[in-house]
Amino acid sequence: MSEPLEKLRAIVVCCCLLPLSANADEGMYPVSEIEQLNLPAKGLVMSPGDIFNPDQVCLIDGICKVNGCTGSFVSPNGLIITNHHCAYRAIQSASSTEHDYLANGFQAKTGAAEIPAKGYTVRITEAFSDVSDKVLSVVDDGMEATQRTKAIDQRRKELEKSAEQQNAGMRAEVAEMFAGKTYVLFLYTYITDVRLVFAPPASVGEFGGDTDNWEWPRHTGDFSFLRAYVAPDGSTANYSKENIPYQPKRFIQVDPNGVDEGDFVMLIGYPGRTARHKTASFLSYEQSVRLPFIVDLYDWQIQQMEAAGKDNRAVALKHTSRIKSLANVEKRSRGQLKGLRRAKIAAHRAAQEAKLQAYIDSDPDRKKQSGRLLADINQVYAEMGEAAPLELNLQNLISASRMMNLAFTMYDSSVERQKPDLQRESPYMDRNFELTKKRQLLTQQDLDPGTDKVLLSGMLDRLNAIPEAKQIDALRVAALTDELRRNYLDSMYRQSWLIDKAYVEKGFEKSPAELKELDDPFLNWAIELYPHYLELREKGKERNGRLDQLYGELVSVKQEFQNANFVPDANATLRLTFGRVKGYSPEDAVYKSPITSLQGVVDKTTGETPFITPQKILDMHAKKEFGRFKNEKLGDVPVAILYDTDTTGGNSGSPILNAEGELVGVNFDRAFEATINDFAWNASYSRSIGVDIRYVLWITGNVFGARELLNEMGVN
Repeated sequence: MSEPLEKLRAIVVCCCLLPLSANADEGMYPVSEIEQLNLPAKGLVMSPGDIFNPDQVCLIDGICKVNGCTGSFVSPNGLIITNHHCAYRAIQSASSTEHDYLANGFQAKTGAAEIPAKGYTVRITEAFSDVSDKVLSVVDDGMEATQRTKAIDQRRKELEKSAEQQNAGMRAEVAEMFAGKTYVLFLYTYITDVRLVFAPPASVGEFGGDTDNWEWPRHTGDFSFLRAYVAPDGSTANYSKENIPYQPKRFIQVDPNGVDEGDFVMLIGYPGRTARHKTASFLSYEQSVRLPFIVDLYDWQIQQMEAAGKDNRAVALKHTSRIKSLANVEKRSRGQLKGLRRAKIAAHRAAQEAKLQAYIDSDPDRKKQSGRLLADINQVYAEMGEAAPLELNLQNLISASRMMNLAFTMYDSSVERQKPDLQRESPYMDRNFELTKKRQLLTQQDLDPGTDKVLLSGMLDRLNAIPEAKQIDALRVAALTDELRRNYLDSMYRQSWLIDKAYVEKGFEKSPAELKELDDPFLNWAIELYPHYLELREKGKERNGRLDQLYGELVSVKQEFQNANFVPDANATLRLTFGRVKGYSPEDAVYKSPITSLQGVVDKTTGETPFITPQKILDMHAKKEFGRFKNEKLGDVPVAILYDTDTTGGNSGSPILNAEGELVGVNFDRAFEATINDFAWNASYSRSIGVDIRYVLWITGNVFGARELLNEMGVN
C-alpha cells in the first residue's frame, strides 16, 4: 500500500459497493453509498454528507467496533456505550464471589477505579480502498480450488501487513465483499487498553434472560459503558496506569428526549455475516443439517453447565459468559429454522434459480460458460451434508472442551509459528498472536475441570455413534465402557498441567518438539488427532476455493439476468441501515406496539430469575420518580423500542440515531421472527430491538447515582 492515510480516506469503493435497490428500507448499506439512498426523502434531517464524507470528520468517526459488537463514543474522553451482553465477558472476568459485578453491577466513580476489560479491543474505521485487482492478480483459471484459496489468503495478508507497516499503530483487514469477486482493504485505529466504567446489575442488563431473548415485548436494560485509553502521546498501547483517555475525532451527542412511534431512525455499525446471495442448496444445508445440529448440541451444553453451577456460585461465574453466548446462538438458530420452514425460503430461492437456469440455457454461449454453475455449487453443499456428522462433531470436540481447546490451540500455534509469518493461519501471525494468547488465557481462567469432563465425555458419546469416527484410532477412548472411560478421563485431568495458568503461558512459547516432551495427556491427544484436523482445514479451504469462484461467476450472471446490481452481504464492515419506530403483527389479530415501559418491568417481575428487579427500581416506580426521563404519552419511563431497520449479529451495540444523528437508543436484538434476517428480509416482520436512551439515563443517573456519566455526556 503506497497511498498515505489522507489519500486513502478519500478513496471510495467503486468496484464492489454497487448501485442499490429501490427498496431502501431493506439493506445493510456500505456507508460510501449513502448519497444514493435519498435519505432526506425518507426523513433524515441532517445532511447525508455529515454522516459520511471522506474529506472531513463526520458521524461515522464516532462509531467503533468493540470485539464482535458495535459501540459509540458518547463523550470527548473516550467513553463508549455498548450492550451489557457485549461487555458481559469483561464484567464476568472481573467478578468473583467477593466482588460479584454481574449480580451487583459495577460503577467507577473515578478514572482510577475503572478496571481492565480483559481481551477487549476497540477499532475505528479510518479508511478503505478497493484492492480487488491486487487480490485476484495472484489467481488463474488453472489453479486447483485449494491453491486458489491459499493464494488469495496470502495475498490478503501481504496487503494487510504492508498497510500496517505504512500506517504505524493501525490495523488493516482485507474484507471479501462479493465472494471470489471483490475485496476492500480497511484501515482501523486499533485500541487495546479498554476499561469497564459502568454496568447495571444483570437483573437489569439481562432482565428476562433466555425466556425473553429474541422476543418482543422486551424490558431489558441491555447497556454498559466502557472507556478507550491510549498512551500519553496518543498511540495505541496495552494497559498502563500512565495511559490517558482516547479522544475521538467525533462523538455522538445523546438526545435525552428519545423517540416516538413513527419517528425516523438509522443504525450504523458492524453487522456480522448474512447469506442473502447464497443458493437454495446452501439454505437446505442450513435447514436440514447445520442449524438442527447447533440447536441440539448447544442446548445440551447449556444444560450441563447450568447443572454444574446450580449450587456453586464460583462455578456458575465461570460458565455465565459461555452459557449466554451459546443460548443466544441456540435460540437464534431455532428462530432461523422456524423462519426457513414457515416462509419456505429455500423453495422460493430454488424457484428463482430455476428461472436463472432457464435464462442461462437459452443462449448457447451462456450455457457453455455458466450452464453448470448452480449444479456445481449444489454439489459442494451435498458433500458438506454427507460429511457433516463426522466433521461437525470433530470440530466441536475441540470447542466444547476447554482442555481440548487449549491443547489443540497451543500445539497448532506452535506448528504454525515454525512457518514464515505470511504462511501461518491468521490467529498465529505476529500481528494477531498476542491477542490469541490473551483469549486462550481467559478460556483457561474459566475452566472448571468437573464440567469440562462432562462435556468432553458427551462429545465422545456423539462421536462413538458415527461409523466414520470409529475408524479414527485417536478416538478409541470413545468406544470404552462408561466406567473405563470415566477412569481414563479422570486420570487425564489429574495429570494435565493445562489447569495451571503459568504453565499455559509458558506452553505458548514452546516448539512442537518441546510440547511433545512435556508428555501432557491432553497435548498428547491433540497431537495424535492433529492430522485429522489438518485434513478438515484443507478440505474447508478446498470447498471455499470452489465456492468463491462459483459464487463470483454466479453474481455476474445474476446481475445480467436481473439487469440490476446488489448490495453485498454483511461481512463485519461498516454499514448503515434505516427505518422507523414501528410495531408489527406476528400473527393473525395480534399487533405489538413499538415502545415498552417501566410498568412492563414491574408487571413481569416475579422475584425469581430471570425476572428479578432491584428494589430501588420498584420503589422509584411506585413513587413515580422519573425525573426528566418520563414520556408524557406513556406516563412512564420508556424501556425498549422496536423499529424496522435491517440488522444482524454484530449490530449489537449499534447506536440508534434520530433524524439529526443523535443517540436515542442502543440496538441489542431482533424479534424472533426476524432471526431469518440473515437469509432474507421481510417488511412485515423484520424488526430490531433496542434499549431506549431514556431508560439508560434513568438507570445510570437516577437509580444508581452515576450523575458524573450523564454530565460527561452533556445530559444535565
